[in-house]
Amino acid sequence: MAAGTAANPKIQIYTGSLPAAMGGTIAGTLLAELETTAGAATESGGTITFDAIENDASANNTGTAGWARVIDRDGAEALYLSVSVTGGSGDLKLNTLSIEAGGPVAITSATITVGAA
Repeated sequence: MAAGTAANPKIQIYTGSLPAAMGGTIAGTLLAELETTAGAATESGGTITFDAIENDASANNTGTAGWARVIDRDGAEALYLSVSVTGGSGDLKLNTLSIEAGGPVAITSATITVGAA
């Protein structure tokens, strides 16, 4: 996720449903974009835990968060994630799913457990 030479990786939050596969056209609206650290995350025992994620002080658009994607330091897609409010079952935990243009957006935690195939 931290590949590339440009700025830090970003997490982009969109409206709509999680796409079936990466690389296709994104139909949802970009609601917010939050920056991660340069390394983005660490893995231990099959669990990927994101480093601190900077809040977005001013959301791009108004809508209901449906999913998110991580883009690497060169803007290429790295990962798609489900979202939920804190206490929910999403990969990313947000302070709210209702995002207002110009309002703040915070990810309270981001953890992914990688299971055996």
